[in-house]
Amino acid sequence: MTTFDFDFLRRLLKERSGLVLSADKEYLVESRLLPVARRRGLAGLSDLVQKLKAPGAGGLLAEVVEAMTTNETFFLRDKVPFDHFRQSIMPALLGARENRRRIRIWCAAASTGQEPYSLAMCLKEMGDKIAGWRFEIIATDLSTEVLEKAKIGLYSQFEVQRGLPIQMLLRHFTQTGDSWQISPDIRAMVQYRALNLLEDFSSLGAYDLVFCRNVLIYFDQPTKIDILERIKRVVEPDGFLVLGAAETVVGLTDAFKPVHDQRGVYAPQASPTVTRGADTPFARLDMPATARLAAAMGAR
Repeated sequence: MTTFDFDFLRRLLKERSGLVLSADKEYLVESRLLPVARRRGLAGLSDLVQKLKAPGAGGLLAEVVEAMTTNETFFLRDKVPFDHFRQSIMPALLGARENRRRIRIWCAAASTGQEPYSLAMCLKEMGDKIAGWRFEIIATDLSTEVLEKAKIGLYSQFEVQRGLPIQMLLRHFTQTGDSWQISPDIRAMVQYRALNLLEDFSSLGAYDLVFCRNVLIYFDQPTKIDILERIKRVVEPDGFLVLGAAETVVGLTDAFKPVHDQRGVYAPQASPTVTRGADTPFARLDMPATARLAAAMGAR
């Protein structure tokens, strides 16, 4: 692969997926795209680049983007965001949505489904606390290949062992040979859609909670800012955004502010806290987590 070929691929991937590759990532491009070239009967990456430049290369381009997209994920990844979801976010949302009894959740960059299914299992285990409520979990990803795997919900022994407690595995999965398939009722709680975060996603509607974890780290600063500010437009004014452990809005945008004592959780900057009302769950966003949790639980 020549320097010109590598630069072309870097520009192409940035334009189509937002993925930013530094100059020292040539080895990564070669390791992931050489198998694509071989499947296409091409001699190497220079031939692959020529094919990408030719008319009608849409299918090959999609294959290249999918090969370069990192789809690392596992159940209950990093644990802390799911503790916040169960202990603080859900009690607050249940109090705030008592009248309509409906909550919408968006998992962006959902990969092979472990994150949305983790949220669905957490909800399922709330039992009677959410009886009569309607939940919509919309999970999106750029890669149609990983979405097809997610819809099936079939995982290897290695995949279910990564972060998933044995009790949850036995409650919500059925063993099929050497694999485990998540139960139909959990699968039914999640809707999967192909979506590129670089494109307009306003048609998805409004959400009470957005999980957008471990994807912004692959974008440059202008792209991060653009995505965060567009996410702000689809989050309810009293909703939440959850980012990955290595991600933040600080220094990027004023669209969201960190929620006190809730690492990785952010609230829209829509209105000053004083306008939310002293007796509403979202007047408690600036309280310590323990005080807010107690208040939200009491409000129910």
